[in-house]
Amino acid sequence: MGWRIVTYRLNSEGSAQRVGVWRELRRRGAVALQTATWAIPTGDTFDEGLAKAVGLVRRSGGQVLVVDVDPASPAVAELEALYSADRDEEWEEFAAECDKAIAELADEIAKEKFTLAELEEEEHNVDRLRRWYRELRTKDLFMASKAAAGEGRLKEAVEALDDFAERVYRSRQRP
Repeated sequence: MGWRIVTYRLNSEGSAQRVGVWRELRRRGAVALQTATWAIPTGDTFDEGLAKAVGLVRRSGGQVLVVDVDPASPAVAELEALYSADRDEEWEEFAAECDKAIAELADEIAKEKFTLAELEEEEHNVDRLRRWYRELRTKDLFMASKAAAGEGRLKEAVEALDDFAERVYRSRQRP
């Protein structure tokens, strides 16, 4: 696997563009090295995100430079460590969001709020977590240490949703 360094400059009025570039690079798993300087792995998904970010910079009239990192460079190990640390942060945030979903489901059970509308809302929330999980898995090239905990939390959230759905179903049954 290779790495690229991307650095760019936007005009001072370009806050929307700056945020757009930042969001695209973060979404693809790039690691911020400095303001407007990022490291991103190579590969189809990453290359596509980099191309979008470069396009955003150029369309806004900015300047961008993309440099390939020598695979034999000692910097590669540092980039991998920074990348893994970023993934661990994302997995922690993901696990925390799963915990919120689990707590929300427990609260609805305690309130006995077994409505179809509530079930649909909770299903949307867990579906969002599933999508996020797939995105994290795609970006997690080095198997971050917090990935297993995140995966476990998602499993608990899915089980809690299944339990809630069963309760909603039972409450809808007529004697």
